[in-house]
Amino acid sequence: MELPTRLGDRLAPLIGALDGEVVVADTLTILLAKLIGGALELRPDRHVVVTDVANFHSDLYIADAVASRAGRPVNVRAVDRGSLAEELDEDVALVMLTHVDFRTGEMLDMSGITKMAHDAGALMLWDFAHSTGAVPLDVEGADVDFAVGCGYKYLNGGPGAPAFAYVRRTWQGVLRNPLPGWLGHLRPFEFDLTYESAAGVQAFVTSSPSIVALAALEGALDVFDRVSLADVRAKSLALTDLFIALVESRLPGVFEVATPREHAKRGSQVALRHADAYGVIQALIERGVVGDCRGPDICRFAFTPLYVRFVDVFDAVAVLEDVMNTEVFRDPRFAVRLPVT
Repeated sequence: MELPTRLGDRLAPLIGALDGEVVVADTLTILLAKLIGGALELRPDRHVVVTDVANFHSDLYIADAVASRAGRPVNVRAVDRGSLAEELDEDVALVMLTHVDFRTGEMLDMSGITKMAHDAGALMLWDFAHSTGAVPLDVEGADVDFAVGCGYKYLNGGPGAPAFAYVRRTWQGVLRNPLPGWLGHLRPFEFDLTYESAAGVQAFVTSSPSIVALAALEGALDVFDRVSLADVRAKSLALTDLFIALVESRLPGVFEVATPREHAKRGSQVALRHADAYGVIQALIERGVVGDCRGPDICRFAFTPLYVRFVDVFDAVAVLEDVMNTEVFRDPRFAVRLPVT
């Protein structure tokens, strides 16, 4: 029953948080709903949530849904993140962004953007789905208010692994969980009919934890006790550098690299643009190289530094070279195009 907060403390160092600031529970979208709803209550005189027009769709869906139920008019303003500074006015209650873009792998300036939001009087909520476990994070140093992340990507918790939420200590006891449940109660086993919030991040646990899923994530976190995130990051950058260099030398002019070259702006994935991205990925999968497609033209390759080897990169590019040179990606079976996502 204590796994949500116990695993939260184990996960906290991976994002630069303190003990008692992270809870593992629910899914990322559900935790977003809790934090967005709570944050809007903290800024009752403001009426805008600013987010990225290219944000992950589930983030946008839940922001719209929570805003529509806020009890006052709240508008979700999805903007080009390049013009974020111009969008931050005195009516913005919350800025919600994903730290690493799920399509291109571009990594945003967490400290700079958080300061910009705070200077405008807004709260800051980060989505670390594509960061945690691959990129060193420092929510304490960046003065982040709230964050969420998932356990099944670079944390290796397996399909459907629980997500986590970060609530800065200064907001605990102030931020309310808009989805209260019995395990977020101060005295859950007294079965009071009136809700009284538990102290700390326990307040953001709603219902019974999924013990099997949490146990799988706990096993996955064991690995991080034995590695340095600085070493993980160094290998991530070496793997992605190698992949980009091999693709450009062996397949010159075939792909456009959509992922930033600058290390400070790159997560742990490489996105290649090609008009036949869907077919390319399907042909690769048939040959044992598993990437994915993000419509209309992104071939996305993730590099999990804990277990992806440099020889795997060489082998994957060799298969990609064969796929492109033999044009098997034009097989009619692969003609289906994904919609823009």
